[in-house]
Amino acid sequence: MKKAEVLAKLTDQAIVAVVRADSPEQAVRISDACIEGGLTGIEVTFTVKDADRVIKELSAQYMGNTEVVIGAGTVLDRTTARLAILAGASFIVSPTFDAETAKLCNLYQVPYLPGCMTIGEIKQAMEAGADIIKLFPGSAFGPSFIKAVKAPLPQANIMPTGGVSLENVGDWLKNGAVAVGVGGNLVAPAATGDYDKITSIAQQYIQKVKEARKDRVNI
Repeated sequence: MKKAEVLAKLTDQAIVAVVRADSPEQAVRISDACIEGGLTGIEVTFTVKDADRVIKELSAQYMGNTEVVIGAGTVLDRTTARLAILAGASFIVSPTFDAETAKLCNLYQVPYLPGCMTIGEIKQAMEAGADIIKLFPGSAFGPSFIKAVKAPLPQANIMPTGGVSLENVGDWLKNGAVAVGVGGNLVAPAATGDYDKITSIAQQYIQKVKEARKDRVNI
């Protein structure tokens, strides 16, 4: 899938499901549940054991589904990024900005979404070719922070992750986020094996995005 297509799919849906799990098998089941609920942007974090194997399995499983985009998260260095890309990851997400990872992703034309907290970090990441900036942790700020950032940097594409919930996802989008990363409250039911609940929560997020976009048009 071409870089522009991946970015379009991530921003069109505006939600990336951040998959953390206790085992590779659980990560696959969480991902399946999210996709069943309509969340087709999946970020498998490298805190999951054998994350590259999970990415490879999901990429093969959903190869025929043009809406599903499988990426890698918690990528700390270029070696891990290369491993993820070889496994089939269509985008790379990091908790911090890493220049060498940015270079690698640019070389292979894979979208890079590094975590940043300050205007300076955001500017540095954008200069290095980062396509979307992951505002992390979003819980340390709030939706109005995006509007403040986009005053001096209107061209910044920002995706808050951490602290995004069903209650505030609309506010993040209305304040200018191109997408949000959702993990904790989305995947939590996996701890009790309630994957149907994950599917239900995913559907609720989809509805919240639709409502936020409708409200933004009507403002």
